[in-house]
Amino acid sequence: MKLARTFLALAMVCCCGAANALSVLVLDPAGHGVADVVVVVKPRAAAAARAAADRPHAQMDQRNREFVPHILVIEAGTWVDFPNNDTVSHQVYSFSPAKRFQLPLYKGAVHPPVLFDQPGVVTLGCNIHDNMLGYIFVADSPWFGMTDSEGRWANAGLPAGSYDVSIWSPRFREPAEGLRRTIDASGAAAEKLTFRITRRPKPERGQPAESAQWDDY
Repeated sequence: MKLARTFLALAMVCCCGAANALSVLVLDPAGHGVADVVVVVKPRAAAAARAAADRPHAQMDQRNREFVPHILVIEAGTWVDFPNNDTVSHQVYSFSPAKRFQLPLYKGAVHPPVLFDQPGVVTLGCNIHDNMLGYIFVADSPWFGMTDSEGRWANAGLPAGSYDVSIWSPRFREPAEGLRRTIDASGAAAEKLTFRITRRPKPERGQPAESAQWDDY
């Protein structure tokens, strides 16, 4: 009897803790997948705050007069290091409401990490090189990522619950209301979401506007 109760308890734990699968596809007006789109899956119920000692670290590098990666996605409460592995000095700054800061002119890794504790988009620049532009997307959820070259992103370990799913890209010219969905992940079936944006994205970095064949909708 004790063994039977043990198996029953294990079965209940496995059932209640079952992971849910979510896949997201982002398409442009022509039906092509859009790469490097930020996807955030935010639980509608309040989540427990992360302890200060558990705050993760991330890195935004500088190479060839570019921020690497161009877009960094992190959870709110993450420390970010800004090493300069370029051959020239940079002075990194942001005036974004989510995080205002400035790292005086430097090379190497001379500055301490910066804490990003407010959700939002942080636009990065360099006071020396005006063409340098980067983004840190600070998500208010532990479930996030970016679409691949085919415009796809997936997460197989989503706990059961109700979520707001949103997408973002600096290339979008889309109304905000078209970039959000709500789902109820129950584990009964995999959730599949397709976002089809209605306005052609802005050109990729380094691509001239005339070659992108913009359409105004």
